Amino acid sequence: MGFFSFFSKEKKETLDKGLQKTKESVFGKIARAIAGKTKVDDDVLDNLEEVLITSDVGVDTTLKIIERIEKRAAQDKYMNAKELNQLLREEIAVLLAENNTSDVNDFEAPLPNTPYVIMVVGVNGVGKTTTIGKMAYQYKKAGKKVYLGAADTFRAAAVEQLVIWGERVGVPVIRQKMGSDPASVAFDTISSAVANQADVVIIDTAGRLHNKIGLMNELTKIKNVMKKVVPNAPDEVLLVLDGSTGQNAFEQAKQFTKATEVSAMAITKLDGTAKGGVVIGISDQFKIPVKYIGLGEGIEDLQVFRKNEFVDSLFS
Repeated sequence: MGFFSFFSKEKKETLDKGLQKTKESVFGKIARAIAGKTKVDDDVLDNLEEVLITSDVGVDTTLKIIERIEKRAAQDKYMNAKELNQLLREEIAVLLAENNTSDVNDFEAPLPNTPYVIMVVGVNGVGKTTTIGKMAYQYKKAGKKVYLGAADTFRAAAVEQLVIWGERVGVPVIRQKMGSDPASVAFDTISSAVANQADVVIIDTAGRLHNKIGLMNELTKIKNVMKKVVPNAPDEVLLVLDGSTGQNAFEQAKQFTKATEVSAMAITKLDGTAKGGVVIGISDQFKIPVKYIGLGEGIEDLQVFRKNEFVDSLFS
């Protein structure tokens, strides 16, 4: 299935529902921005700029989009709301395509190697452990053997939450006592996964940003210890961000991309916010693929990010 897997009606409905607040906010603002206008003039562009910035697309990305629309609108000054929406839709789709946000494979797709090791990073409260649980569910549902590692050993709640998810999904969780060396947990998890021929290993890490150097050293140590068992580990470093925090998510992305080599992102809690534009801005600014989006509390509500379906839903 993979890249060409069918985007089901249920997934589309979940996506549409999850982006509803952003859609209502953006379209309401666009309608007001061009009310009574018969051409795209400076006022329309200024209003549109404000719409995108307040939707947390981000200043730099907004200016890029406005510049493109300005060039295209110059060819045909007369434009109604529908045409402007279509123009925005096209330019955002192009932007996502340009910025390394290619559609990724579904959970059913063949893995490049086994065990496929994913190290998950992100601050506390962004939905990191929940995202791991939902990923484990999706991989298991696709017939893959999954192991979880509770390497956030500084928070009892994080370990307990991961254990609950492991029991719920039916996958083993490797843990040690509180305060243990996180790298030791990662080592044990990957060793057990290899011994039991697991397909996927997902390692949770501590979500602390108060000491960037300490975080960097800890994540580097975890990666180095993983390589003693699986030389190419981790295959993926997944950064989880809370979409509802808007510009704060940009700052977290900036800090974590400095601290470690982030290769993919998951943006959660989009269903509870009108700030869905953050997906566009973060993708553009960091040139790191958005791999998953969180659209609700349900176990099925973590979706593989498909840029075309995302833009279609946003502008439908």
